[in-house]
Amino acid sequence: MHKSHNKSMLLYHLVCSVKYRKNVLTDEVTATLVNVCMDLQERYSDITFIEIGTDENHVHMLIQTTPNYAISQTVRTIKSTTARMIFKLNPEVKKKLWGGKFWSDGYWIESVGKHGSESVIREYVKNQGKDKYEQLYFNDETLSSPDNLVAG
Repeated sequence: MHKSHNKSMLLYHLVCSVKYRKNVLTDEVTATLVNVCMDLQERYSDITFIEIGTDENHVHMLIQTTPNYAISQTVRTIKSTTARMIFKLNPEVKKKLWGGKFWSDGYWIESVGKHGSESVIREYVKNQGKDKYEQLYFNDETLSSPDNLVAG
């Protein structure tokens, strides 16, 4: 990502579990999730979603961000906004989760090196759930080279 005088390549593999590990990730819910993530990407120039996929009761995201915000703040923004909009646009999900939270409290996150392990993590994310994994979104052009860094 290119921000005024700085360039950065910070990639993270983020995994968020649905509360109680409930299997509520229907086609409608995953469509809402992807749409909200794309809205976040437009609203916040510091967040780019490279890939989003599901595995029954959790979501894998490969995201690119800048060092302007702590990663915990970025994760909080992603989780809170997606949960709020999923409950708003898919009210049946809130009933299945007893009116509580959409996401479990914690999350898994790890940094991903562009040249060393990005492809390994991408394959890992794709192979989650084997036959049940569904790739929801993929953005290949963002990472093609340092010359194609996202302008902010």
